[in-house]
Amino acid sequence: MATTEPIDEHGRWRPKHPVIDLLALAGGVAAVLAGYAPFKVIVAGLVAWLILRIGVLMLGGMARPIPEPPPVGELRKVKITYRCEICGTEVRMTVAPDQDPEAPRHCQDDMVMMTPIDDL
Repeated sequence: MATTEPIDEHGRWRPKHPVIDLLALAGGVAAVLAGYAPFKVIVAGLVAWLILRIGVLMLGGMARPIPEPPPVGELRKVKITYRCEICGTEVRMTVAPDQDPEAPRHCQDDMVMMTPIDDL
């Protein structure tokens, strides 16, 4: 398994989010200088660092672009329900060549899509 910690061009380890580390350290130093107990400052600094780190990781996860769609002709997963207006037969399509496939035919007529447009 590859390491997730960043290494610079000289092979040395470097922090992954140095701004978060510096903010937690600066807050800790300021709190000690203000007269707070060192143990409480260390605990508060670690909690603040953890909250900031988790927040940055969550934002980073949402900032990733949507992956490219599969090539044309490759099957895609869909969840569309169709109904025959003549006999009432219902069909659920789970795989299709594109995201908006043509309606299947039943009783010599096109079936009606029952899935709401918002769910596509």
